[in-house]
Amino acid sequence: MWEPYKKGFKAYLQLERSLADHSVEAYMRDLDKFTQFLLTQEAKAPADIMLSDLQQFVKWIGELGMTAASQARIISGLRSFYKYCLVEGIAKTDPTTLLEAPKLKRALPDVLSFPEIEQIMDAIDRSTPEGERNRAILETMYSCGLRVSELINLRISGYYPDLGFIRVTGKGDKERLIPIGSTAIKHIHIYRTGVRRHISIKPGNEDFLFLNRRGTKLSRVMIFLLLKDLVKKAGITKRISPHTFRHSFATHLVEGGADLRAVQEMLGHESITTTEIYTHLNREYLRETLQTFHPAFQQ
Repeated sequence: MWEPYKKGFKAYLQLERSLADHSVEAYMRDLDKFTQFLLTQEAKAPADIMLSDLQQFVKWIGELGMTAASQARIISGLRSFYKYCLVEGIAKTDPTTLLEAPKLKRALPDVLSFPEIEQIMDAIDRSTPEGERNRAILETMYSCGLRVSELINLRISGYYPDLGFIRVTGKGDKERLIPIGSTAIKHIHIYRTGVRRHISIKPGNEDFLFLNRRGTKLSRVMIFLLLKDLVKKAGITKRISPHTFRHSFATHLVEGGADLRAVQEMLGHESITTTEIYTHLNREYLRETLQTFHPAFQQ
């Protein structure tokens, strides 16, 4: 009964929402969970599902031993499905509106201080061509707060050093312009003139800004391994990933008093609630500062 709705929902996610394949698969797995549950109940079409059915489903997945995070993700998937149902006229009301997801404790990501970022930069051996490229990569990541996928797909045709901007394609194939700092521009110039121009570039890779020695675009794994090695050399013990540079970029902006809407725009967050995690980080930073420097906290 539900197969046509599933097919329609999948097409909606791919075409209307422009989601990546792995995201679409995750949504479909979550919907499959719900239809598995419905097999244990009386057969109902999407329009006939009520809040009580969804509450029973949440209880069911809880009894299966699913974590609060997994339950919340599945509920989020169901909300998206019912958005699709409303758009297509499959259902007149959304039964997920009053459905409560389990409360999640939001984990605050590790953040690098500016001196720690400098330590990592200083750990790069710039006497090698790869070293000059890696310095340009990390400067760009920190200057612009890029996701790894945005970094490796950064194109020369989207790089405007004279204007001080780059154009990136983020989640859902959405483009945005981000300011890029003069230090990153300087190191990209060194890399392009001293290293990149001497690489034999494989056809189809000519427009990618950062290349490996074989003349093809970089992989996500290569960025992870590069950073892991540099963090070790710098003697930093925090759990660091390329995303940490993005978190640090945003945190340093908020700590400096940047407007949250501006930070949202630069990070490419669809919702301001995603960006608001940096206000939590900022408050934590303020509390630590008080504890360290205020006499009343040092008694």
